[in-house]
Amino acid sequence: MSHTAHIRSHRKPRCSASTLAMRAGVAGGVLSTLAVAGASGSANAAEPVTQTLELPTLTADLAAQVAQSADATQQAAANYELQAERDAAAANAAKQAKSDLAEAKQKAAEAKKKAQEDARKAAAARAARSAERTTLSTTASTGASTSTSTSTATGSAAAIVSFVKAQVGKAYVSGATGPSAYDCSGLVQTAFKQVGISLPRVSQDQSTAGTQVSLSNLQPGDILYWGSAGSAYHVAVYVGDGMFVGAQNPSSGVQEKPLSYDPPTGAVRVL
Repeated sequence: MSHTAHIRSHRKPRCSASTLAMRAGVAGGVLSTLAVAGASGSANAAEPVTQTLELPTLTADLAAQVAQSADATQQAAANYELQAERDAAAANAAKQAKSDLAEAKQKAAEAKKKAQEDARKAAAARAARSAERTTLSTTASTGASTSTSTSTATGSAAAIVSFVKAQVGKAYVSGATGPSAYDCSGLVQTAFKQVGISLPRVSQDQSTAGTQVSLSNLQPGDILYWGSAGSAYHVAVYVGDGMFVGAQNPSSGVQEKPLSYDPPTGAVRVL
C-alpha cells in the first residue's frame, strides 16, 4: 500500500447534475430579481425626470419670446414705414420749395421788368412836360403871346370864360360839380354845360375830348391839362391873356392864375 493512500486528494469534487441545475436555477432567479429590480428602478428613476422637465414653463417662455420677437419685428416695420413717409414728405417739401422759389424768381423778374417799363414811361412823360414847359417859358420870355389867335373870348367861349371866372373863390371838393364847390374836372364839365356841350366827367377823358392844340396857339375856352393826354391828373380853362381858371386843390379852391404859375402839359380845343 502506498504511503500516500491515506491523504485525501486536493482536487475538488465534481458537482452532480442536480447540483448544477439547482445552482443554475438560483442564478436565474437572482438575475430575474435583479432585472425586475432594475426595470423597477428605471421606471422609478424616469418618473422624477418627467416631473422636473417643467415643459409647460419652457413652452410659455418660448411663446413669450416668440410674441416679443413678433412685436419687435412689427415695431421695426412701423418705424421703417414712418421713416419712409417722413422721407417722402421731405422730398415733396423740397420739390415744392424749389417750385415756389422758381415761381418767386419769375414774379420778381416780371415785377422788375414792369417797374423798369413804368420808370421809362414816367421819364418820357417828364421829358415831354419839360419840353412843353421850356417852349412855354421861351415864348413868355420873348414877349410873344401864348395865343396867336385872340385873347378876347367871343360867343360860346365868352360864356365859358365868364362862367369860370364867376366861380373864383369857391371851394375845392373832390367829386363836386357845383354850384358852391368843384373839383378840377367838375368845374370844366359844368362850364361847358352852360353852352350845351357835354364833356366826360374826369380829367383823363377831358384831356382827349377835343383837338390837341399847341400851347403857343391857345384860345379862350381851350381846356388845359397837366400830365399826358389820356392820363391827365389836372385840368383847367384858358381864359386869355396868359391866364387860366381852375379848381386847384382843397387849400386854394377855384383860382385864376397865370400860365407861368403852373405851366400845363398840353391843351385841347372843343369849341
